[in-house]
Amino acid sequence: MTPFEFIRPATLAEAVAAGAEPDSRYLAGGTNLLDLMKLGVAVPRRLIDISRLPGLDRIEAQPDGGLRIGAMVRNSDLARDPAVLRGHPAVAEALLSGASAQLRNAATVGGNLLQQTRCPYFQDPAAACNRRDPGAGCEAIGGVTRGHAVLGWTETCIATHASDFCVPLAALDARVEIAGPGGTREVGMAELHPLPDEDSAGNPAIRPGEVLTALVLPPGSDAFAGHSRYVKLRERTSFAFAVVSAAAMLDMDGGTIRAGRLALGGVAARPWRVAEAEALLAGQAPDAELFDRVAGVLTEGAHPSGQNGFKIALARRIAVRALVAAAAGTPARMPALPGSVFASEGDLTHV
Repeated sequence: MTPFEFIRPATLAEAVAAGAEPDSRYLAGGTNLLDLMKLGVAVPRRLIDISRLPGLDRIEAQPDGGLRIGAMVRNSDLARDPAVLRGHPAVAEALLSGASAQLRNAATVGGNLLQQTRCPYFQDPAAACNRRDPGAGCEAIGGVTRGHAVLGWTETCIATHASDFCVPLAALDARVEIAGPGGTREVGMAELHPLPDEDSAGNPAIRPGEVLTALVLPPGSDAFAGHSRYVKLRERTSFAFAVVSAAAMLDMDGGTIRAGRLALGGVAARPWRVAEAEALLAGQAPDAELFDRVAGVLTEGAHPSGQNGFKIALARRIAVRALVAAAAGTPARMPALPGSVFASEGDLTHV
């Protein structure tokens, strides 16, 4: 590992000032960054430990009914928070389906939101990668592409975003607070995770010196709490990343859907939402034909980026499965296998 300077600022202002220096990286839980440093993919000259900054580890109800979650809140703590379990159960289910218990105990909200792709070409310093080195090319194209994007990709980058957590957040229109040399700004999930284009590979939209300080779930998003699920298909149920996943949320009025939210994971450089697909749900009774039509609109325009065309059919099916599960209602207890397609309604446990 390349030698680096390690500093622990006492205030957010000190952290922002230190982070504005060239080749600096913020360290929170370290579950992604330290791996990249060991691989030689990330080679910072300075690590800025923000794990002890005051005020970043709080979960706070807001006067308008929203929920503000500090960037240093641990994934395991957030997944078990009563307000999240009660008002945003798909968020808890997504968190508990990700990684292992040991990693969830270390990983943070901010680090999860900003984690890098698990594309093996990105993680190989010898491979050409526009995310690591703009203009170098994308060696994944024509390579081993089973886990790569089928929506929103370009010749610049075909990687997918790895987070489970971000999928229900995108469906809920969550926003993040970012502090930097120019002050504080707030951005939505789509802006935080841009899609690749001819000029950019779609890295998280964080400017030099900026640090993500909080996640905000908007007021009214708890209206979906009674019919809210996250479903994930993966190679290994215990901890693997999603091949495809879906978060589905319905606001029900008796047997009619008032409004619906739906997002896919594992298929693009960010969680994938289509407003036209969600609009089809409003005012309808939930049934298989409707859900299949919605899934078709959600995946419209999907095409393989290599030998991964099977993911298109899987994405449609996982979207339908998530919608069916949401229509059936949020379980009173968290499934023993959160997010798993193998979980049954009789296989429930307390978190």
